[in-house]
Amino acid sequence: MAGMGGFLIYFAILLILPLWAQSKVKRAYKKHSKIQNSSMMTGAQVARKILDENGLFDVKIEEVRGVMSDHYDPRSKTVRLSTDNYHGQSQAASAIAAHEVGHAIQDAEEYAFLRFRHAIVPVANLGSNLSYILIIAGAIMYSANLLLTGIVFMSAAVLFQLVTLPVEYNASSRAMDQLVSTGVIRNNEYRETKKVLNAAALTYVAAAITALLELLRFVLLFVGMNEE
Repeated sequence: MAGMGGFLIYFAILLILPLWAQSKVKRAYKKHSKIQNSSMMTGAQVARKILDENGLFDVKIEEVRGVMSDHYDPRSKTVRLSTDNYHGQSQAASAIAAHEVGHAIQDAEEYAFLRFRHAIVPVANLGSNLSYILIIAGAIMYSANLLLTGIVFMSAAVLFQLVTLPVEYNASSRAMDQLVSTGVIRNNEYRETKKVLNAAALTYVAAAITALLELLRFVLLFVGMNEE
Protein backbone atom coordinates (compact mmCIF):
# COMPACT_ATOMS: atom_id res chain seq x y z
CA MET A 1 0.00 0.00 0.00
CA ALA A 2 2.87 2.37 0.85
CA GLY A 3 4.40 1.74 -2.54
CA MET A 4 1.09 2.43 -4.27
CA GLY A 5 0.70 5.64 -2.27
CA GLY A 6 4.15 6.80 -3.32
CA PHE A 7 3.37 6.03 -6.95
CA LEU A 8 0.13 8.01 -6.79
CA ILE A 9 1.93 11.01 -5.28
CA TYR A 10 4.62 10.77 -7.95
CA PHE A 11 2.02 10.51 -10.72
CA ALA A 12 0.05 13.43 -9.27
CA ILE A 13 3.16 15.63 -9.24
CA LEU A 14 3.99 14.75 -12.85
CA LEU A 15 0.42 15.46 -13.93
CA ILE A 16 -0.58 18.40 -11.75
CA LEU A 17 2.63 20.47 -11.59
CA PRO A 18 2.86 21.27 -15.33
CA LEU A 19 -0.90 21.91 -15.53
CA TRP A 20 -0.73 24.23 -12.53
CA ALA A 21 2.18 26.18 -14.04
CA GLN A 22 0.42 26.47 -17.40
CA SER A 23 -2.81 27.66 -15.79
CA LYS A 24 -0.93 30.25 -13.74
CA VAL A 25 0.82 31.74 -16.77
CA LYS A 26 -2.43 31.76 -18.74
CA ARG A 27 -4.23 33.61 -15.95
CA ALA A 28 -1.43 36.15 -15.61
CA TYR A 29 -1.25 36.67 -19.36
CA LYS A 30 -5.02 37.01 -19.71
CA LYS A 31 -5.19 39.56 -16.90
CA HIS A 32 -2.28 41.72 -17.99
CA SER A 33 -3.08 41.55 -21.70
CA LYS A 34 -6.11 43.69 -20.83
CA ILE A 35 -4.07 46.37 -19.06
CA GLN A 36 -2.48 48.97 -21.33
CA ASN A 37 1.12 49.94 -20.68
CA SER A 38 1.73 53.61 -19.88
CA SER A 39 3.90 54.22 -22.96
CA MET A 40 1.13 52.92 -25.27
CA MET A 41 3.78 51.12 -27.32
CA THR A 42 3.07 47.85 -29.09
CA GLY A 43 5.16 44.78 -28.37
CA ALA A 44 6.93 45.24 -31.72
CA GLN A 45 7.75 48.85 -30.87
CA VAL A 46 9.01 47.86 -27.42
CA ALA A 47 11.24 45.19 -28.93
CA ARG A 48 12.62 47.59 -31.55
CA LYS A 49 13.30 50.31 -28.98
CA ILE A 50 15.21 48.01 -26.63
CA LEU A 51 17.15 46.42 -29.49
CA ASP A 52 18.17 49.82 -30.83
CA GLU A 53 19.09 51.09 -27.36
CA ASN A 54 21.49 48.14 -27.12
CA GLY A 55 22.93 48.62 -30.60
CA LEU A 56 21.30 45.49 -32.02
CA PHE A 57 20.13 47.14 -35.22
CA ASP A 58 20.65 43.95 -37.23
CA VAL A 59 18.16 41.92 -35.17
CA LYS A 60 14.82 41.67 -36.97
CA ILE A 61 11.32 41.56 -35.50
CA GLU A 62 8.65 39.39 -37.10
CA GLU A 63 5.04 38.52 -36.37
CA VAL A 64 4.33 34.83 -35.91
CA ARG A 65 1.07 32.93 -35.67
CA GLY A 66 -0.13 31.27 -32.52
CA VAL A 67 -0.82 32.20 -28.92
CA MET A 68 2.26 32.83 -26.77
CA SER A 69 4.43 31.43 -29.54
CA ASP A 70 6.97 34.21 -28.98
CA HIS A 71 10.64 33.30 -29.24
CA TYR A 72 14.07 34.47 -30.32
CA ASP A 73 15.76 32.68 -33.21
CA PRO A 74 19.56 32.98 -32.81
CA ARG A 75 20.21 31.51 -36.26
CA SER A 76 18.46 34.28 -38.16
CA LYS A 77 18.86 36.91 -35.40
CA THR A 78 15.10 37.40 -35.26
CA VAL A 79 12.69 38.18 -32.44
CA ARG A 80 9.35 36.59 -33.29
CA LEU A 81 6.24 37.82 -31.49
CA SER A 82 2.78 36.27 -31.58
CA THR A 83 0.10 38.43 -33.19
CA ASP A 84 -1.44 39.68 -29.93
CA ASN A 85 1.94 40.67 -28.52
CA TYR A 86 3.26 42.09 -31.79
CA HIS A 87 0.34 44.52 -32.12
CA GLY A 88 -0.77 44.73 -28.47
CA GLN A 89 -0.07 47.69 -26.20
CA SER A 90 -0.60 45.75 -22.99
CA GLN A 91 1.65 45.11 -20.01
CA ALA A 92 1.81 41.47 -21.08
CA ALA A 93 2.86 42.35 -24.63
CA SER A 94 5.63 44.67 -23.48
CA ALA A 95 6.89 42.16 -20.89
CA ILE A 96 7.05 39.25 -23.33
CA ALA A 97 8.58 41.36 -26.10
CA ALA A 98 11.26 42.58 -23.70
CA HIS A 99 11.91 39.03 -22.52
CA GLU A 100 12.56 37.79 -26.06
CA VAL A 101 14.84 40.75 -26.67
CA GLY A 102 16.61 39.71 -23.48
CA HIS A 103 17.60 36.52 -25.32
CA ALA A 104 18.89 38.59 -28.24
CA ILE A 105 21.04 40.59 -25.83
CA GLN A 106 22.30 37.36 -24.27
CA ASP A 107 23.21 36.14 -27.74
CA ALA A 108 25.07 39.34 -28.58
CA GLU A 109 26.98 39.21 -25.30
CA GLU A 110 27.67 35.48 -25.68
CA TYR A 111 26.01 34.68 -22.37
CA ALA A 112 27.63 31.46 -21.16
CA PHE A 113 24.49 29.51 -20.26
CA LEU A 114 22.84 30.39 -23.58
CA ARG A 115 25.91 29.24 -25.49
CA PHE A 116 26.02 26.02 -23.53
CA ARG A 117 22.31 25.39 -24.13
CA HIS A 118 22.77 25.89 -27.88
CA ALA A 119 25.74 23.51 -27.84
CA ILE A 120 23.81 20.65 -26.23
CA VAL A 121 20.64 20.98 -28.36
CA PRO A 122 21.59 18.12 -30.77
CA VAL A 123 22.43 15.78 -27.89
CA ALA A 124 19.31 16.81 -25.95
CA ASN A 125 17.09 16.20 -28.98
CA LEU A 126 18.66 12.80 -29.50
CA GLY A 127 18.18 12.02 -25.84
CA SER A 128 14.50 13.00 -25.94
CA ASN A 129 13.87 10.82 -28.98
CA LEU A 130 15.84 7.72 -27.98
CA SER A 131 15.76 7.58 -24.19
CA TYR A 132 12.25 6.16 -23.71
CA ILE A 133 12.75 3.60 -26.49
CA LEU A 134 15.92 2.32 -24.83
CA ILE A 135 14.42 2.43 -21.33
CA ILE A 136 11.28 0.54 -22.34
CA ALA A 137 13.37 -1.99 -24.26
CA GLY A 138 15.63 -2.40 -21.24
CA ALA A 139 12.68 -2.92 -18.91
CA ILE A 140 10.99 -5.45 -21.21
CA MET A 141 14.18 -7.36 -21.93
CA TYR A 142 15.35 -6.89 -18.34
CA SER A 143 18.62 -5.50 -19.67
CA ALA A 144 20.49 -3.24 -17.23
CA ASN A 145 22.82 -2.09 -20.03
CA LEU A 146 19.97 -0.92 -22.26
CA LEU A 147 18.29 0.76 -19.33
CA LEU A 148 21.50 2.55 -18.35
CA THR A 149 22.03 3.72 -21.94
CA GLY A 150 18.52 5.12 -21.96
CA ILE A 151 19.18 6.91 -18.65
CA VAL A 152 22.34 8.49 -20.08
CA PHE A 153 20.40 9.77 -23.09
CA MET A 154 17.62 11.06 -20.84
CA SER A 155 20.21 12.84 -18.68
CA ALA A 156 21.17 14.97 -21.69
CA ALA A 157 17.55 16.06 -22.12
CA VAL A 158 17.26 16.79 -18.39
CA LEU A 159 20.48 18.81 -18.49
CA PHE A 160 18.94 20.94 -21.24
CA GLN A 161 15.92 21.63 -19.02
CA LEU A 162 18.15 22.62 -16.11
CA VAL A 163 20.34 24.93 -18.19
CA THR A 164 17.18 26.57 -19.54
CA LEU A 165 16.34 27.89 -16.05
CA PRO A 166 19.21 30.42 -15.70
CA VAL A 167 18.78 31.38 -19.36
CA GLU A 168 15.11 32.25 -18.90
CA TYR A 169 15.48 33.94 -15.53
CA ASN A 170 18.37 36.03 -16.79
CA ALA A 171 16.36 37.08 -19.88
CA SER A 172 13.48 38.14 -17.61
CA SER A 173 15.84 40.11 -15.37
CA ARG A 174 17.29 41.88 -18.40
CA ALA A 175 13.76 42.53 -19.68
CA MET A 176 12.67 44.30 -16.51
CA ASP A 177 15.85 46.41 -16.41
CA GLN A 178 15.38 47.42 -20.04
CA LEU A 179 11.67 48.22 -19.67
CA VAL A 180 12.47 50.63 -16.84
CA SER A 181 15.66 52.17 -18.26
CA THR A 182 14.09 52.84 -21.67
CA GLY A 183 10.97 54.34 -20.10
CA VAL A 184 8.57 51.80 -21.57
CA ILE A 185 7.00 51.26 -18.14
CA ARG A 186 6.83 53.43 -15.05
CA ASN A 187 7.90 52.37 -11.58
CA ASN A 188 4.32 51.73 -10.51
CA GLU A 189 3.99 49.21 -13.35
CA TYR A 190 7.09 47.26 -12.39
CA ARG A 191 5.45 44.85 -9.97
CA GLU A 192 2.50 43.97 -12.22
CA THR A 193 4.66 43.57 -15.32
CA LYS A 194 7.04 41.30 -13.45
CA LYS A 195 4.15 39.01 -12.50
CA VAL A 196 3.78 38.04 -16.16
CA LEU A 197 7.43 37.03 -16.42
CA ASN A 198 7.43 35.23 -13.06
CA ALA A 199 4.39 33.19 -14.09
CA ALA A 200 6.05 32.27 -17.39
CA ALA A 201 9.21 31.23 -15.55
CA LEU A 202 7.20 28.74 -13.47
CA THR A 203 6.53 26.68 -16.60
CA TYR A 204 10.29 26.14 -17.00
CA VAL A 205 10.66 25.27 -13.32
CA ALA A 206 7.80 22.77 -13.57
CA ALA A 207 9.33 21.22 -16.70
CA ALA A 208 12.72 20.85 -14.98
CA ILE A 209 11.22 19.27 -11.84
CA THR A 210 9.13 16.87 -13.92
CA ALA A 211 12.16 15.86 -15.98
CA LEU A 212 14.24 15.28 -12.85
CA LEU A 213 11.55 13.13 -11.27
CA GLU A 214 11.29 11.03 -14.40
CA LEU A 215 15.04 10.56 -14.48
CA LEU A 216 15.12 9.65 -10.78
CA ARG A 217 12.41 7.03 -11.29
CA PHE A 218 14.44 5.25 -13.96
CA VAL A 219 17.67 5.55 -11.97
CA LEU A 220 15.91 3.81 -9.05
CA LEU A 221 14.63 1.16 -11.46
CA PHE A 222 18.18 0.58 -12.67
CA VAL A 223 19.50 0.37 -9.09
CA GLY A 224 16.79 -2.10 -8.16
CA MET A 225 17.52 -4.23 -11.23
CA ASN A 226 21.18 -4.49 -10.24
CA GLU A 227 20.42 -5.36 -6.63
CA GLU A 228 18.34 -8.42 -7.53
